[in-house]
Amino acid sequence: MRVVIAGAGPAGSTAAWHLATAGVEVTVLEKTRFPREKVCGDGLTPRAVREMQLIGLPHGPEQGYTRTKGLKLIAAGRELELPWASPEFPDYGLVRTRLGFDEQLAEHARAAGAQILEGHQVTGVIEEGGRVVGLSAALLDENGRKTGETAEFRADLVLAADGNSTRTAVSKGLAKRDDRPLGVAYRAYFESPRTHDEWMEGWLELPDKEGRPLPGYGWIFGVGDGTVNVGLGILNSSRQFGRLDYRQVLKDWTAAMPAEWTLDPEHQRGRILGAALPMGFNRTPHVSPGLLLLGDAGGMVSPFNGEGISYAMESARLAADFVVRGRDAARGLEPGAARAAADRAIAEYAECVRWHWGSHFALGSVFAKLIGSPRVMRAALATGMPVPPLMKFVVRLMANLTTKDAVGLEDRAIRLIERMTPRTTNM
Repeated sequence: MRVVIAGAGPAGSTAAWHLATAGVEVTVLEKTRFPREKVCGDGLTPRAVREMQLIGLPHGPEQGYTRTKGLKLIAAGRELELPWASPEFPDYGLVRTRLGFDEQLAEHARAAGAQILEGHQVTGVIEEGGRVVGLSAALLDENGRKTGETAEFRADLVLAADGNSTRTAVSKGLAKRDDRPLGVAYRAYFESPRTHDEWMEGWLELPDKEGRPLPGYGWIFGVGDGTVNVGLGILNSSRQFGRLDYRQVLKDWTAAMPAEWTLDPEHQRGRILGAALPMGFNRTPHVSPGLLLLGDAGGMVSPFNGEGISYAMESARLAADFVVRGRDAARGLEPGAARAAADRAIAEYAECVRWHWGSHFALGSVFAKLIGSPRVMRAALATGMPVPPLMKFVVRLMANLTTKDAVGLEDRAIRLIERMTPRTTNM
């Protein structure tokens, strides 16, 4: 079986590693050249760390990673330090810039046998008889300019892992869904003495110019290289969504920080950059004939907290597993029967993803709508922040740090809530 993947981010490279180690011939098309920058908070929760452990990706300080103990939440005049606490996941998180993380993942996939072609910009899918049978690409030079050369990559299956703008899915006619939440994130780096912070710091009150809370949050993550990643995420449940100058919001917010943190223009390194956060399965279906959507390309960002890396890597692992099942189901059969058998097995990927995250994303979508109301946001923070056990439970729910077979009291409570919540559809 041959597989071609659009995008060498966390989803694409993780899928490539899993497929290559299973003996599948896999090619990844990446439009940029490593190292390359991505807009992200650079924080890796224990869910993401678990995926890194499963593929044997080294993640010590010698690779540029900084460990985090948990979350520090700031709101309603209070600070709460909530350690990562889940028996089913690692007891630590990580911070590393996407500049280094994505390149390391790509090299890890290469070492497993995947072919990763940089400077290959996917321009669209190749279809025959309503089935995706490959990808077309424009070749780019070292400066990212088109050379005028093009190439086609035929395969038994295409995996779209090319992010929110996903040229692959768009060329197939899969549009974003307006009935799902959407967010935006903006971030900047500053030289700061807080670079070695052991907590991923989240500010749950992000005021606008009039002091009213916006539906979003701010963060300060120590990168460990002398800088901190400072950013904000805002949801489209706000009336102000799309009307704000988010860069100015970030500037106004950091200007109010203590001077000794040096979050000021003099210590800013690089530009303020922003990107969309595709949430709650906002592009479907996740399975079409010959095509699977992974990670951000399938809207697999949590509406609760804007986390996308762990879901990208998990969706990659799940997709690779179903691809291998499809390959094995097709062995020894005639071509027509083999394709039908493989398709049946691979099609189960969509229901598997929905089973894993459909209820969680549905709950997150409700949450996103609720915090669009400043009154609800203030009431929730005033109620929750004075009660650390409640906030611990809420953080565990929002970060999805539980599994379907866990037996703890919090796990059972979260599962009960999710069972009462209809799963978001993805077909």
